[in-house]
Amino acid sequence: MEGAAVEVESDVAVVGAGAAGLSLALRLARPPAGGRRVTAVLLAAPPGPFSAPRRTWCFWEAGAGPYDSALTASWRRLRVRSGDGRAVDAVIEPLRYKMLRSDALEDLVGRILAGSPWVTTVQAVAERVESASGGAVVHARRADGGRVTVRARWVFDSRPPERLPPARTTLLQHFRGWFVRTRRPVFDPGVVELMDFRTPQPAHGLSFGYVLPTGPCEALVEYTEFSRGPLGRDAYDRALRHYLRDVLGAGDHEVLECEQGVIPMTDADFPRRTAASVFRIGAAAGATRPATGYTFSAVQRQTGAVAAALHAGRRPVPPRVHSARSRYMDAVLLHALDHGRVDGPAFFTRLFGHVPAPRLLRFLDGRTGLAEDLSIGLHVPVPAMLGSALALPFAPRRSAPATAPPPATT
Repeated sequence: MEGAAVEVESDVAVVGAGAAGLSLALRLARPPAGGRRVTAVLLAAPPGPFSAPRRTWCFWEAGAGPYDSALTASWRRLRVRSGDGRAVDAVIEPLRYKMLRSDALEDLVGRILAGSPWVTTVQAVAERVESASGGAVVHARRADGGRVTVRARWVFDSRPPERLPPARTTLLQHFRGWFVRTRRPVFDPGVVELMDFRTPQPAHGLSFGYVLPTGPCEALVEYTEFSRGPLGRDAYDRALRHYLRDVLGAGDHEVLECEQGVIPMTDADFPRRTAASVFRIGAAAGATRPATGYTFSAVQRQTGAVAAALHAGRRPVPPRVHSARSRYMDAVLLHALDHGRVDGPAFFTRLFGHVPAPRLLRFLDGRTGLAEDLSIGLHVPVPAMLGSALALPFAPRRSAPATAPPPATT
């Protein structure tokens, strides 16, 4: 027998409890002094086939942040290695590179929501969202089969779209990672190996190793590619074994846990509004930086703006979190990578070798001004980038295949 039907009314419905949904719910649970109080329902998938597996988000920020108590680790230094092994070490202070596991974020936000009179969590899978008089209605189903109906003035949907919007270029950042423990000290706990290009390069795109060390013998080690399509699990595992054994010299090791994901890297224009009172947030609303795949920091800016609008009584349209200039530069780079105009490993190694790391990270986060962008542009292959810039206006936008990518790490 199905469970009982439940109807809820609220100012806001947040669909999905990934990074975007949790971040918005957290902000609504902590209204600012003097701000308008807003009631919200967070629809989170119950444990089971519709809930996302554990995943890792990484980001950088200066000083203390709201998620510091939930971090797995943080670092002041990054390293990029060229294909021939040349290392570029960078101190990123005043920034810190931070690693946050999804279960730790869920626990942190869950504790705060439990003590908030403004936000209620309902474990149910949203099946459809439809417009209604004065707002919208979310139809969902609990694990016991019971129906949940949430009527809200505003709905913020963080679920990935079934199909990516048309784009001139769509690459995928796809990866598989192992949490490993080695028998002897192998890792430097003070440095993140951000891009290690000592991996065999694919015929199209690029690949690199990524190491987040949490101790001398423990790390998350990932094999990542930027290319047009993902690999099979066996291919990722072969690449990881090669990287651990032949590149890092890790020797005997134990794989404690795995994670895998696909992040679209695309110059598509993601719609942020799907109906009069229904908006998308997070990666579904274009929060992913097209040329890097980083998403978490942009999600914080976007959900912060939405919450501020709600608490001020304004129309809560999610803003574009990457400027037109940033999106254009990313579109040019994606076109150049996709058409083989630039050597990806050489491109990124040169940038990290010639641009101060804090400035480059601000650039990758979309926080630099025109003068800083121009100074960074001095270190890119100008003829290749100019060729893609001239070709871009004539490149047709094509629809990508239907997609529901696994959760991302960044």
